[in-house]
Amino acid sequence: MNLKTVYLVLAIVGAIAPYIFFAQHFQTVGFSLVSFVAAVYDNPAAGGFTSDLLLSSLVFWIAMFQLRRAGQGPKPTMYIILNLVIGLSCALPAYLYARMYNDEQAVA
Repeated sequence: MNLKTVYLVLAIVGAIAPYIFFAQHFQTVGFSLVSFVAAVYDNPAAGGFTSDLLLSSLVFWIAMFQLRRAGQGPKPTMYIILNLVIGLSCALPAYLYARMYNDEQAVA
């Protein structure tokens, strides 16, 4: 399996896995943004994971915009939406897949 395919598979898994947990949360608590935010900071371990994810997402956004300005990456809009709606586990491998795809198209 080549690296581009690995990124595609990881983007798909990264889209499904978070929603399994989100669905469990919303099924138990109901759909409330306030209760969701409270849950992700419910204890120090959850807060640590959440903070790590938020900071990693910020770094990803900065890198996408820098690469785009340099003409080396796809438009960041779709990947920001993926990051906000699904998560970094989907957005990052999807972006890397698209970047490799675009690089291959430019060479061909």
